[in-house]
Amino acid sequence: MKKFDYSLNYGELDLRKHPELYTVGRGEQGVLMVEPYKGEILPHWRFKTPEIATESSKKIYELFLEYKKKGDFVGMDMARKFLQMGYTRARRYTNHKGGRKYSKEDGSILPYQNDKVKAEAAAIFKAQWEIAKTDPDYVKMKKEHREKYESEQA
Repeated sequence: MKKFDYSLNYGELDLRKHPELYTVGRGEQGVLMVEPYKGEILPHWRFKTPEIATESSKKIYELFLEYKKKGDFVGMDMARKFLQMGYTRARRYTNHKGGRKYSKEDGSILPYQNDKVKAEAAAIFKAQWEIAKTDPDYVKMKKEHREKYESEQA
């Protein structure tokens, strides 16, 4: 698997016009960099409460489906990454009040807690993320994108 290319100037690039420059990478890599998708999806990304997470994940999944309709794999993958990030960030806040995992003083892991509200928000995002990442068209387009643009010869 080709690693996400952090050397590109994502602030200047429009990956909708240049999907060949997009690398899926691992997990959420590039989620807060790749435009115009970051600008389209980020305003809808929220997870403070289960109600907010439901609304947010639903809107992001709607964007996923809009990108799918347009045959825009990069948009689909970015929406998938935002859903994944909704899950991982809500889980972090479930486990650590304020979202900080490590102590500023010595870098040690801060005590765990169990915020049931954030855990429910995380579960909402996880369910929507699972639907997106297993969508048959998404899976097919991801494979095609990797074969076309992310092979070692590309």
